[in-house]
Amino acid sequence: MTTKRLIILGSTGSIGVQTLEVAEKFPERFIVEGLSAHSNWKLLAEQAKHFLPGKVALVNTSHIDDLKNALKGTNIEILPGREGLLELCRMKADMAVVALVGISGLLPTLTCMETGKIIALANKEALVVGGEIVMEKSARLNIPIIPIDSEHSAIFQCLNGENKKRIRRIVLTSSGGPFRNTPSTEIKSKTAQDALKHPTWNMGKKVTVDSSTLMNKGFEVIEARWLFDLSPEQIQVVIHPQSVIHSMVEFIDGSIMAQMSIPDMRIPIQYALSYPERLPARYVNTDFVGIGSLTFDRPRTDDFPCLNYAFSALETGGTMPAVLNGANEAAVSLFLENQITFGEIPLIINRVMKTHTPVPNPSIKDLTEADQFARDMVQRIIRNRQIILL
Repeated sequence: MTTKRLIILGSTGSIGVQTLEVAEKFPERFIVEGLSAHSNWKLLAEQAKHFLPGKVALVNTSHIDDLKNALKGTNIEILPGREGLLELCRMKADMAVVALVGISGLLPTLTCMETGKIIALANKEALVVGGEIVMEKSARLNIPIIPIDSEHSAIFQCLNGENKKRIRRIVLTSSGGPFRNTPSTEIKSKTAQDALKHPTWNMGKKVTVDSSTLMNKGFEVIEARWLFDLSPEQIQVVIHPQSVIHSMVEFIDGSIMAQMSIPDMRIPIQYALSYPERLPARYVNTDFVGIGSLTFDRPRTDDFPCLNYAFSALETGGTMPAVLNGANEAAVSLFLENQITFGEIPLIINRVMKTHTPVPNPSIKDLTEADQFARDMVQRIIRNRQIILL
């Protein structure tokens, strides 16, 4: 029996919380060595007192004294700020669960690789923004990347033991989000409260909004390109409201393999943690008779153009995916603050992409500058929105 020592980056988010739930079910298999949070010091303190890791990192230092007081009397080392997060990434462990949100996950992912940790990746933006850099480092250092996203976990499982050169295409499934059946005339006026009512998955706010615009699926297309070394033409997206088939692989002989289960993120999390083994999960009970039927449809890209923007960014390459991601992060943040409408999210992203001249074969510095360009451009658009968004 193999015991894995874990660090969990983003332990207070949805994926992080569920990762700790899985780890707690198998205390003989998983030891939590490190935890990090951005701002939620109270939950981080509760997790730390329960799991007693050697180190915790809090990126937002405004509550670092509160965290120190909460953990007084323990032997847990507290690491402040972004540098503290990277120091946590350098500590000895067998696996790093990267559950950070946005581009903030790129540098920690690369840093974790430098100390030989297996990467259990839930931060899709690391590959959206820096896929070529991440995968090159993974190959050079022989560091496995095991995806946690349900769709990529499904592809990963379907390809277990298969020759990747025999892939004809992969099919990524999407629930369609909360506005799947919403008439075109009503979509643009939807509020953040509406967008956060996901029909099948329990996710963080940013990812849930991305699901409602189909940008999340666009990011998954880019992520799949890098994880599985595919061309954009080999990646298809279909709407599957039941979220039972998590994705499929079609091989050159016409055979199709699918990974299926009830929509529960603990399943791909547990698979990533235990790989190459499978551990029992008593919370899983897929009732096909109760489900009744599985249906599929094409994405409504006229109403949800963000999926097409992701394909376009992937085909352009260079720094364009970083601009796509930066513009999206900035726009979604404004939407959640009720400063822009749902319909303005894709308009802003498209405008930012059109103003960017992509840099080929980008360095980390190029990617960081492209991300900042996108965020600055979003603010400029908002200041002049009546003119620019016409």
